[in-house]
Amino acid sequence: MPEKNHFELFSSYNACLHDDCQCKATCLRHLAFEELLQTNEVLRIVNPSKCVKDATCPYYRDNNPTTFARGFTNFQQKMFPDQYRTFRNKCIARFGRNGYFMRRRGELALSPEEQRIVLKALKTAGITEEWSFDAYEEQLNWED
Repeated sequence: MPEKNHFELFSSYNACLHDDCQCKATCLRHLAFEELLQTNEVLRIVNPSKCVKDATCPYYRDNNPTTFARGFTNFQQKMFPDQYRTFRNKCIARFGRNGYFMRRRGELALSPEEQRIVLKALKTAGITEEWSFDAYEEQLNWED
């Protein structure tokens, strides 16, 4: 496992057991398998017949850190009330009420896909400028 961004693996993470895969050295699912094999008695495994043994595999997760964003508290201050209402409603429809406010405050990091969802909600609300999130950090992208 990469030392940077060490992540305590949950025993429910779907690991990959293909030792003959071309991407096993960089795939988080295979790296998780190796670590979970040492520590857990029960493992969750991706169906081996659904895997492709190269980078086109739908279950492949690259072990390079990805840029996650935290918080967008500054967005509301820059919007008109109707724009914010539209933006907030779009985000709540996608993340749920609690999920929206946790992401807004920065308690949950936004994956690249979630960042795209938030930025698309800004466009829907009529915002044309490029706005940035409160903070950015590098993390392993386990799920996205």
